[in-house]
Amino acid sequence: MSYEVIVLMIVLALLFDFMNGFHDAANSIATVVSTRVLRPHWAVVWAAFFNFLALGVFGVAVAATVGKGIVDPAVIDHQVVFGALVGAISWNVITWYYGIPSSSSHALIGGMAGAAVSKGGVGTLVASGFLKTAAAIVLSPLLGLVLAVIIMLAVSWLCARSTPRRVDRWFRQLQLISAGLYSLGHGGNDAQKTMGIIWALLIAAGRIGPKDPLPFWVVLACYSAIAMGTLFGGWRIVKTMGQKITKLKPVDGFCAESGGAITLFLATGLGIPVSTTHTITGAIVGVGSVKKLSAVRWGVAGSIVWAWVLTIPCTAFIAAVAWFFGELYL
Repeated sequence: MSYEVIVLMIVLALLFDFMNGFHDAANSIATVVSTRVLRPHWAVVWAAFFNFLALGVFGVAVAATVGKGIVDPAVIDHQVVFGALVGAISWNVITWYYGIPSSSSHALIGGMAGAAVSKGGVGTLVASGFLKTAAAIVLSPLLGLVLAVIIMLAVSWLCARSTPRRVDRWFRQLQLISAGLYSLGHGGNDAQKTMGIIWALLIAAGRIGPKDPLPFWVVLACYSAIAMGTLFGGWRIVKTMGQKITKLKPVDGFCAESGGAITLFLATGLGIPVSTTHTITGAIVGVGSVKKLSAVRWGVAGSIVWAWVLTIPCTAFIAAVAWFFGELYL
């Protein structure tokens, strides 16, 4: 594998990381913007800062899962990486254009699977890692929902004797903290997925050994790329996440972000690549359903779920086609 090809693949990986931040910025800022706690331009700065701050908080367990635990490392080469990244980036662009909050994480997983299976068949998938990630598609939004409901009920009990105006004033301040924590979890989990791709590429190219640690420049580059992507923001998705699912108040935003942040912290600590989109959507549905089930626009939530179902097969197909062209021209 030539030096030029390695550089090209790393640039493409960082482009995906940037798109990840751009696409998933809505997950971090939708609630805090929709409740008017922060104006949009300050919200993206706040989220991007905490995306980058995650560099000093989390390890590289998720990166190890993505780089070595989804597909057999022996099958990974620059064509597989190319197919995976083209599939993930293409799906991100499509869903961003239509304002659909899909998962950048599972777009990447689907892309890796599609490219690897095209090269070596189904046997190239690492069953334990792939199934663990697939299970997270269901479990992360459910956990986000349950935690958000628990926090919402606890807050309602604690604030039962307070006036709505006082509650609103408190949670306008507290939502800054919850939004920051959610962005911290977003950066910690999502930036590591790109680290895992670059890690696998460097091992396949023989630049580092299979047991060597991930070079720090990769960590720094990936956190920087996702933070820059967040700065540019995915405005088309903010409206869907912040208002179309259910109407949010500052206390609702705090509970949703807190439930989502706890879920992301747990998953990142366990090395599970989860979807920040799935997680915050489940949490928002949770706080909406506490008020009353009719407060949630289930039709919008249902269309989002369909996007989740289609993400892995669609990105796998695009990645398979991209891998074919990579074999011909790279």
